[in-house]
Amino acid sequence: METTIHTHSSNEALLTMQAQRESNARSYPRRLPLAIKRAEGVYVTDMDGKQYIDCLAGAGTLALGHNHAVVREAIEEVMKSYLPLHTLDLTTPVKEAFIDELFASLPRSFAEKAKIQFCGPTGGDAIEAALKLVKTATGNRAILSFHGGYHGSTHGTLSVSGTTDPKKKIHALVPDTHFLPYPYEYRCPFGIGKDGHRISSTYIENLLDDPESGIVTPAGVIVEVVQGEGGSIPAPIEWLKELRRITKERNIPLIIDEVQTGIGRTGKMFAFEHAGIEPDVLVLSKAVGGSLPLSVVLYDRRLDKWEPGAHIGTFRGNQMAMATGRATIRFVKENQLPEYAHKMGSYIIKQLTSIQKQVSSIGDVRGRGLMIGVEIINPMKQPNQIGSYPAYPELAKKIQQECFKRGIILEVGGRFSSVIRLLPPLIISKEQIDEVLDRFYEAIASAESQFGLR
Repeated sequence: METTIHTHSSNEALLTMQAQRESNARSYPRRLPLAIKRAEGVYVTDMDGKQYIDCLAGAGTLALGHNHAVVREAIEEVMKSYLPLHTLDLTTPVKEAFIDELFASLPRSFAEKAKIQFCGPTGGDAIEAALKLVKTATGNRAILSFHGGYHGSTHGTLSVSGTTDPKKKIHALVPDTHFLPYPYEYRCPFGIGKDGHRISSTYIENLLDDPESGIVTPAGVIVEVVQGEGGSIPAPIEWLKELRRITKERNIPLIIDEVQTGIGRTGKMFAFEHAGIEPDVLVLSKAVGGSLPLSVVLYDRRLDKWEPGAHIGTFRGNQMAMATGRATIRFVKENQLPEYAHKMGSYIIKQLTSIQKQVSSIGDVRGRGLMIGVEIINPMKQPNQIGSYPAYPELAKKIQQECFKRGIILEVGGRFSSVIRLLPPLIISKEQIDEVLDRFYEAIASAESQFGLR
């Protein structure tokens, strides 16, 4: 049977094929209806020749944007070497060089005591491994997670994720998972706003010390330093320090999920560095593979109590991903991209805060580095006791559509799907950022007019 490369097809033709042949579970094409012909840097060109600025970047995977020179060169070097592309967990010079580069990017005190486990190609598999690791090491079974957290869509990772819609039809999720309040200033779970994080940490400490809490001694606590799918919500530094103190004093392993935040995204190489803390277990994927599928777990060697074969996976030896990951990590460090992400992120937040004053539907602007959330609200409804207005998912969806019309690819997430999320490549220029902001303002103004808010 002959196959055809549809290089001369239109967007409509390829999207029709996709709808006919792919599963009903497909998601992004429903919100971003394009078929991609070419991609370079921050730009994506569709089959009809329209160019977009990509502020989704593979949900944070493409730290250096599309087809960066160092990534392409790394792939070419692997191809020239005749190394196997698939090695299970057998080692090669490429693998050891990747580990060297990754360990050199970690805080020295953590790297000196760390071990690494290569997992299947997705972040979800690495989270699964992390959960198994702490349960094996401690002999305990309960896991504490947080409202709004997202850790994957496998059976186990869905169990520890706060999102409820995907759980409704999935029965018998992993038991002994318990959810704690995450500090979310705009929609504070305690109804007080800015200082809610202090109540959160007090609550967590009391729960762990209360013999009648109903929760047995946990095997671990899993947290995102900046919640991604939950709405680009950065945890307060003070709260992170307290969480680390509380877990360390009780010898409870702290798992930090940096699948989306790792490798410079938030203005530090790793987001936990903002708080000057260290995890017991660190989970990385997305950008760590330099555009290609890779995931790893790094952890304190005292937890290394599992047996050979305790966590396996056929595709944990992706040599190209290790080569591109090494090249990306090196480029990020050598070009001070974490510092650049901090600078540009601060600039974007300042500009978005200015836009917030010119429109009526932005309730909150927040983020850390180039991981930014804009919460869309309905100003026609009554605010709550701390002045937060109800979410407006229909308007957020319309803003996304208006951005798409204007050549901006971005995602909507967060509570009630009402948060516009910006995750551009770390190499985006100030000029490109200004273009995104101009188009974003036009999009939100147009959407508000259509909804009778202007």
